[in-house]
Amino acid sequence: MAKLKICGLTCKEDIEAVNGAKPDFAGFIIEVPGRRRSLTAEQVKVLVKGLDKEILPVGVFVNAAPELPISLLRDGTLWAAQLHGDEDEDYIEKIQNMTGKPVIKAFSIKTPEDVQRALRSPADYILLDQGAGGTGEPFDWTLVPPVRRPFFLAGGIGPENLRSAIGTLHPWAVDLSSSLETDGRKDRAKIQQIARMLKQINTLEAYRKERETDLE
Repeated sequence: MAKLKICGLTCKEDIEAVNGAKPDFAGFIIEVPGRRRSLTAEQVKVLVKGLDKEILPVGVFVNAAPELPISLLRDGTLWAAQLHGDEDEDYIEKIQNMTGKPVIKAFSIKTPEDVQRALRSPADYILLDQGAGGTGEPFDWTLVPPVRRPFFLAGGIGPENLRSAIGTLHPWAVDLSSSLETDGRKDRAKIQQIARMLKQINTLEAYRKERETDLE
């Protein structure tokens, strides 16, 4: 039963769109220079207040001073911190120890060694990505062996390959952003479509497992 994270929310309209679709997680890029979806901490606080209480807010950071994610986790703005920079194990463990909140560490997957490095991470969750950001292209999924720890799958996932992504890698959650946009802005119809697709996929998977259990 894969979960859904929609990332890169930037405005009130985005919040209204995800509230209607009810993904499991909503992602906000926080104070990352050069990223067009980047927001200040204060902007994120305002947007999260309008987020449906069943949707968990995740902050995306790149080499931020640890005090930034720690403050937003401690004050309840964020459920988890997602790290996309060169943050090491000490950085991850500091956030965990000082907040008691989950940390998601992203890894760019280009070789089998990259996967093994991700699997050794002390983060609560790992995120496997193609690393280039916004290219719309997935990485080589054959590099990933069966993964026993919960992980997010990102990079080039959209309606055309969502079923294949889940069927091939069985991620705990899928993370989408640019594939849900039109002209650089989140598209409500695309968000609704992907939420419906995932619900159908999960329903079929649950039915398949139930049938397998009945036949045993």
